[in-house]
Amino acid sequence: MASKPPKGDPVQDAPQVAPARHAAAGLPAIGHTLKIAQRQMGVRRTALTLLRVNQKDGFDCPGCAWPEPDHRHKAEFCENGAKAVAEEATLRRVTPAFFAEHPVADLATRSGYWLGQQGRLTHPMYLAEGAERYEPVSWERAFDIVAEELTALDGPDESVFYTSGRTSNEAAFLYQLFAREFGTNNLPDCSNMCHESSGSALTETLGVGKGSVLLDDLHQSDLIIVAGQNPGTNHPRMLSALEKAKNNGARIITVNPLPEAGLERFKNPQTPQGMLKGTALTDLFLQVRIGGDQALFRLLNKLILETEGAVDQEFIDAHTHGYEEFAAAARDADWDDTLKATGLERARVEEALRMVLASERTVVCWAMGLTQHKHSVPTIREVVNFLLLRGNIGRPGAGVCPVRGHSNVQGDRTMGIFERPAPAFLDALEKEFGFAPPRHHGLDVVRAIRALRDGEAKVFFAMGGNFVAASPDTEVTEAAMRKARLTVHVSTKLNRSHAVTGARALILPTLGRTERDVQGGTEQFVTVEDSMGMVHASRGRLQPASPALLSEPAIVCRLARRVLGSASRTPWEEFEKDYAAVRDRIARVVPGFEDFNTKVAAPGGFALPHAPRDERRFPTATGKANFTAAPVECPTVPEGRLLLQTLRSHDQYNTTIYGLDDRYRGIRNGRRVVLVHPDDARALGFADGSYADLVSEWRDGVERRAPGFRIVHYPTARGCAAAYYPETNVLVPLDATADTSNTPASKSVVVRLEQSAVD
Repeated sequence: MASKPPKGDPVQDAPQVAPARHAAAGLPAIGHTLKIAQRQMGVRRTALTLLRVNQKDGFDCPGCAWPEPDHRHKAEFCENGAKAVAEEATLRRVTPAFFAEHPVADLATRSGYWLGQQGRLTHPMYLAEGAERYEPVSWERAFDIVAEELTALDGPDESVFYTSGRTSNEAAFLYQLFAREFGTNNLPDCSNMCHESSGSALTETLGVGKGSVLLDDLHQSDLIIVAGQNPGTNHPRMLSALEKAKNNGARIITVNPLPEAGLERFKNPQTPQGMLKGTALTDLFLQVRIGGDQALFRLLNKLILETEGAVDQEFIDAHTHGYEEFAAAARDADWDDTLKATGLERARVEEALRMVLASERTVVCWAMGLTQHKHSVPTIREVVNFLLLRGNIGRPGAGVCPVRGHSNVQGDRTMGIFERPAPAFLDALEKEFGFAPPRHHGLDVVRAIRALRDGEAKVFFAMGGNFVAASPDTEVTEAAMRKARLTVHVSTKLNRSHAVTGARALILPTLGRTERDVQGGTEQFVTVEDSMGMVHASRGRLQPASPALLSEPAIVCRLARRVLGSASRTPWEEFEKDYAAVRDRIARVVPGFEDFNTKVAAPGGFALPHAPRDERRFPTATGKANFTAAPVECPTVPEGRLLLQTLRSHDQYNTTIYGLDDRYRGIRNGRRVVLVHPDDARALGFADGSYADLVSEWRDGVERRAPGFRIVHYPTARGCAAAYYPETNVLVPLDATADTSNTPASKSVVVRLEQSAVD
């Protein structure tokens, strides 16, 4: 029996504010988890489902990409992971009757929270040109519609194939194979919007665009620096790893514009002592101004160079390139300039230096607080410089640790979801499948939006995700999508993107991670790659939400057969029936996946090779790890303005809104809030609880406005502010992107506050 979805769209612009908390998890997390899970799934389904999350014979959590430990707790999930599972395993259903009741114009007025709370999609739905409502359509007709539009294009590059990071390795490999056999490298993905800067910087400096640590390295580290990241909300299971590291003697430096409860104290709900007392995680909090991280690491590098015996000269001589040029630039770092850029006191930086020099094994972890600025790539290069100086790459307990968000965003890239594929990958694809894949670069997310806006792309196909809500410059993105001939979304649940359509639109419902996938009479499993390069199987056990659902691999295979026809030599029908056959082909195309089916059968899966970590071998253009010497940059903010970063609430995963609370920051029953330092708010004339419109200022002179935000006096870094996305994505200019990576600069938006009509 399906539970009833909520009635009406809840008010989101009248939040209640209480003091922020200074500890994460504990009993409140357990209570909140069970409340949401039982509301969505019921008591019995909650117990059966949550006990299989992240187990070796279970399914991968559809939340974040944090790796699983070898020895797993029976409850190997976090609060937000449980929310993600509950939303997928919900008993609520969105049937054709729902769409008959709600025209697209009505859906477009609803909040993302309301849309997501309606439940699981059950049938393929089609919005005909000029129609007001989606109507049910057969799978055969749905594939015909896509084929009609794709084959009518003037060329394959008028199509865009987007991928969300929840897509499995098997589905991602098939998806890129279909797109390239169709003739395009237009394969933007959510990496373009989050960790592209990490990949760009790490590929140039270390030769591998992924992190160099495994979970045990964190446990063995002497010092862990967590920069631009809030694991308490975004990767809660990371707190357990930090707690273990602390118990093993590690010290932790937090670098962030906001104090975060999870990094202050972690009350581990898996142990009695953790529940009662918890563990203080952060030893030193560096409350850096937004965008000041490069300046901080550059100054630390100068100070290391000036300390006798601090540099690992043997490692540098044997394994690195560009040291002298880097060292000359680092020695020019200025204390006064750095303190101005970072907002830090000299004594705090000197304390950080003492901790760095006392550590023989250092790990630096980061997330989007470092990756979404104009100067993100040089910032991450400076982090690499910092680690190379003391030989902290390629030895246990040390290395780079970019912490990914989506559960398989790293695996999708490994499988070839990339608009700029390496020639070696295309060579292997051509050899294995006997067709000539396109060699020119395709479109990333920002360039895809421009192409849709300018009429250069006409068909948009999304494998998962919520592209409209996730992308920058909301009004521009929505107008661009509406210019398409056809928009298609493979989805489990309703979201904003289904209400912002091209002339024609399709919603194709798919299986979730929690559900049993039977193909050709045999139960299948898929695989994912976590944030640290571990590959493991994921097996769902629940009955599908509807008998009309298809798996993502099945959708791709059937679409490919319909579009490519008999001209394709790829055995799409075999791939649909047997995912092991797909893995056999992956094994012959993607390095590190040799004997894939055998290796993934081992409990816990296997680690992909990583040359810098495993061999201290650096597959860069120089054959060595590269020091770099980019000029130090930081955002400049005119008088009377603030620098805004977009972020998540605690009841949120990317664009999926689980609820209207941000418990750790003291926000309840609302999302339209802006966190501002009390002194900054008063100087600008805004009392706590007053309302303001946020207006972004950029060089194009276009006014971008997010109206009606409640001012919350909050201990942010001075001159900085924070507000939730996707509500503030409207403020991020499409062309404001990171150099090299082209990632939207969502963490450094210059805004002014204007008195709101709400007051």
